[in-house]
Amino acid sequence: MRIVVLGGCGDMGSFVVKDLLEFSDAQVVIADYRLENARKLAHSLGGRAQAAFVDANSQDSLVSVLSGADAAVGCIGPFYRFAPNMVKAAVQARVNYVDICDDYGPMQEVLAQDGAARKAGVTAITGLGWTPGMTNVMARKGADLLDEVSEIKVAWAGGAADSQGLAVIKHVFYAVTGKVPTYLDGQWLDVPAMTGKEVVEFPEPLGKVEVFHCGHPEPLTIPRYIKAKTVSLKGALTPKWNDQLAALFVRLHLTDTPQKIDTVSRMIHSIEGIFRAGGIPASAMRVDVLGTKGGVAKHYTYSAVDKMGRLTGIPAAIGAVMLARGAVREKGVFAPEACIVPDVLISELARRGVKVYEAEVA
Repeated sequence: MRIVVLGGCGDMGSFVVKDLLEFSDAQVVIADYRLENARKLAHSLGGRAQAAFVDANSQDSLVSVLSGADAAVGCIGPFYRFAPNMVKAAVQARVNYVDICDDYGPMQEVLAQDGAARKAGVTAITGLGWTPGMTNVMARKGADLLDEVSEIKVAWAGGAADSQGLAVIKHVFYAVTGKVPTYLDGQWLDVPAMTGKEVVEFPEPLGKVEVFHCGHPEPLTIPRYIKAKTVSLKGALTPKWNDQLAALFVRLHLTDTPQKIDTVSRMIHSIEGIFRAGGIPASAMRVDVLGTKGGVAKHYTYSAVDKMGRLTGIPAAIGAVMLARGAVREKGVFAPEACIVPDVLISELARRGVKVYEAEVA
């Protein structure tokens, strides 16, 4: 079994690589533009890991490194730039594929590859990480317990002390700039980012965090597969001053084009240790599913807390092994809630020490 991890020596991709080596018998290809870094990581991890060069700007390069693999994982960000390229390459190479795409912008273009993927006999799962990913699958779990779903509320809290890397910074600025998608009363609409503030209680050590509307794929994909009246996504960074600084950059119009995001992100990246100081090195997600069962109102919650890299990388690694072993039979392009069995994911997460807390609100 050979699995290629695109961006495998990055902040999130390296967690995918390590999980695949620990919990499967796969030969893992660490494909990265930074070939020397990939070689160093492969050497440190032992004989089943090898390095390869890939340039995500080149479709030929992507197809070449993917060809012959049993599955591939896309971890090259920012995804608003690279997600469509990676999916198209996987379809062209006829390789089953999963990614951790957490940007809403490319989602329509990614899902539009469904027909080509079906024709090629390829399964592609987009957004199987922490959020989206675990959040989508937990939304499915709660919805399956109900006759009717009225609302699905997705929330995340990311510790600034819990991650590093340029792509993560770019994603944050992209997610809090301009208007972002939500799904309200059966309709998709755009709302201003960083509005709709509310306090959500996450597992400790994060506890109560004020979250707000931000740009993620869940409101775009979940209503496609789960009949719900409202689907919202809210998130925040901790400590709170990170969000306040991001809001200042937005107000100063320093993030309103991809070029500006690149510039300000590189500046932040050069001093990112400052932003991690004093923070909690943990991140969390929570999903609330509300509706009725037998005419009785029900409210289920699902939450988890861990390192961001583990929350993001482990689900993707689990998905890659499932694809390589033929455990997902549907062909086409899907979000996780369409094809991942919730209890299977929860069980595999538990094997790795990631606990999903399930509760019913009285």
